[in-house]
Amino acid sequence: MYIAHLSLTDFRNYAGVELPLEPGVTVFVGQNGQGKTNLVEAVGYLATLGSHRVPNDGPLVRSGATRSIVRGDVVRDGRHALIEIEITPGRSNRARLNRAPVSRTRDVLGVLRTVLFAPEDLALVKGDPDTRRRFLDELLVARTPRLAGVRQDYERVLRQRNTLLKTAAQASAGALRTLDAWDAHLARLGGELLAARLATVEVLQPLVAKAYAHVSPAQEEARIDYRSGVELGDATTAAALADKLTDALAERRSDELRRGVSLVGPHRDDLLLSLGEFPAKGYASHGESWSMALAVRLAAYDLLCGDGGEPVLILDDVFAELDSARRSRLATLVAGAEQVLVTAAVPEDVPPQLTGVRHVVAEGEVRRVG
Repeated sequence: MYIAHLSLTDFRNYAGVELPLEPGVTVFVGQNGQGKTNLVEAVGYLATLGSHRVPNDGPLVRSGATRSIVRGDVVRDGRHALIEIEITPGRSNRARLNRAPVSRTRDVLGVLRTVLFAPEDLALVKGDPDTRRRFLDELLVARTPRLAGVRQDYERVLRQRNTLLKTAAQASAGALRTLDAWDAHLARLGGELLAARLATVEVLQPLVAKAYAHVSPAQEEARIDYRSGVELGDATTAAALADKLTDALAERRSDELRRGVSLVGPHRDDLLLSLGEFPAKGYASHGESWSMALAVRLAAYDLLCGDGGEPVLILDDVFAELDSARRSRLATLVAGAEQVLVTAAVPEDVPPQLTGVRHVVAEGEVRRVG
């Protein structure tokens, strides 16, 4: 899989750009603030309908414009698919696939798959649980696009339930009885989401251990485990997990009514990243934390490759953050990917293993130089 052409209109600092791309390695070199990361951010948006840099779409639209358009020509097994996303902050985005409108923007998910490495990845180890949940859920959706609907429905139910809990003190007895209905929806959707998460973590674990051994000179074994706020026992199916969530919701209802927030469900869970016997967060050195973050991303890449259809690899300013040994190890591991998109502030940041097409990015213009 690779992206053969990227087209941007009023995206970030680009009024318009038409960028042919090729399989293999493509490097974008430019000083900070010139727009190189904006290019790979647009590619990632086509794959995930989200940015790795900002939580909402507002900053993606060029100053003075009301909308932006991102198009990508994706080639997989010799067949082309054209994705187009129209981003309009404050309104629902619209999407087209092969120039035909789709009923829901999420219907384009799965056409393009990416794995992105960026300086923000250090938050996978050192950051809050929501960063790790987002990583896991984006991986679920890349593997099984229909789970995007499950995830959105769960978040909708969660918002509605939280609204009811916040007003519980003023709510009538009849209104409070509707909590039972929301509990049933939350448990059903949460059970499905939780089952997918647990299955993914199970197959991801050996891949994380393998990737960490490749990128780090250290001898500790890396692990990734799922940590749920609910006692799951040996439940693994969506139905069995829904039953566990239902029981937990009943047990915690009084606490939830008192605090006015949902305390049970996948939105409260976390991924535990460990090195040897200790959690990476709080114990790992800076270099070990980077190795763990890289291992998690590389494991996701290996998992998607195993599912069929090698994803596009994006390395956004990541080499400047690594020491020479980790830089060389990572470059060697990814050099053979079908398509690798690299950004760097200076050419010297790019390891020699990653030779290919080179572009200079300056003041919102992209110029091929090699």
